[in-house]
Amino acid sequence: MKILPVIYLAYMFVSFYFLSLFLFLYIKNRKNLFDYPATNKKYEISIVVPCWNEEKTIGATIEHLLEIKYEGLKKIIIVDDCSSDNSYNVIKKYAADNPKKIKVVRTPQNTGNAAGAKSYGAKFVDTELIGFVDADSYPAQDSISKLVGFFDDEKVGAATCVVVPRNRNKFMEKMQVIEYNIIAFTRKLLGYVDAIYVTPGPLAIYKKSAFDEVNGFDVRNMTEDIEIVWHLIQKGYKIKMNLSATATTTAPIKFKAWYRQRRRWNVGGLQCISKYKKESLKKGMLGMFVLPFFILQLFLGLLGLGIFLYLTITRLISNYLLMKYSIPVGVPLITMEDLYITPSFLNYLGVILFILGMVFTFLVFSIMKDTVLKKQNIFNVLFYSVVYLTAYPFIMISAIYNYFKRDDKWR
Repeated sequence: MKILPVIYLAYMFVSFYFLSLFLFLYIKNRKNLFDYPATNKKYEISIVVPCWNEEKTIGATIEHLLEIKYEGLKKIIIVDDCSSDNSYNVIKKYAADNPKKIKVVRTPQNTGNAAGAKSYGAKFVDTELIGFVDADSYPAQDSISKLVGFFDDEKVGAATCVVVPRNRNKFMEKMQVIEYNIIAFTRKLLGYVDAIYVTPGPLAIYKKSAFDEVNGFDVRNMTEDIEIVWHLIQKGYKIKMNLSATATTTAPIKFKAWYRQRRRWNVGGLQCISKYKKESLKKGMLGMFVLPFFILQLFLGLLGLGIFLYLTITRLISNYLLMKYSIPVGVPLITMEDLYITPSFLNYLGVILFILGMVFTFLVFSIMKDTVLKKQNIFNVLFYSVVYLTAYPFIMISAIYNYFKRDDKWR
């Protein structure tokens, strides 16, 4: 029996399974996608903002945080991670103008990553909830008030929101608008089976007692916002998300910055898999769903790339040999039969999977409340689906190399 059709069928089965799962979760919960629990309790919260060489963005971030409409916001703690630019002076100026609201701290030495600065800032938090906001991110004014209600459930350890790029005019930025919205939508759907596996840096809120129980962020991990969620799930906590709460962030403009960010995400994912591999298939959502889903999500693209490269290379070799030995004996290089694509069950599966993927993409477009997303033309959608996503398996290969090379520099 040929092994390639078996591998191809396995690839198709897993792809169909997860796509069908997302569609089923949407159909079942479509009427309450944007709902969130209200609360009468006034949770007190402190927001920690890690900052390293962000003099151009930190001021606007602080201003947006000061505009947040939530009475329980007690402190905004800005952590300067020994910046080499003018960030620290910018922060101190805002603190001087708002001494009751803003607290400035500086790490004894540069920690080298966001997790280190976040962990240092968390030491100064004594409120029931602790939130984290990246130095280039702007939470919406009502974002916190739309998230705190989840914490009425004692089993909830963290809550997150929709994160979308703020810069969205250039072609590369428009691709990321599509990407971020699809990620947010699928993350919400995963929440219905308690399988949210990350709380993104632009805005994430944690129950402080749960945060302390898992010893905060793992400063050795390049994606601390994934690792802490896995740790919380391991301890029995649930993670929630609200599609009505939003935060904007700065998306990479240049390819090199985009590539390095995505590679870091993948390296961090590999670190998480390595750390929690013993939990795989154990009782609980981490072992039975989150870990297998995450592994398949990371490596499914590699499998697809492998199949594509195998078919392409074998085809090239076959054509080369055909050309080499056909010309001397006068055999036609191309016949009419070569111009036809023979239909097969596997071909039909591939076409059906692509169509379902496009249906899901347009479904996201119709649901998410993003004006730029709704204005995307068919070329952008096809480019995203056929070209943009094709880059990810190559990034994964680079991430695997960096992981084994132990190249874990965050910045």
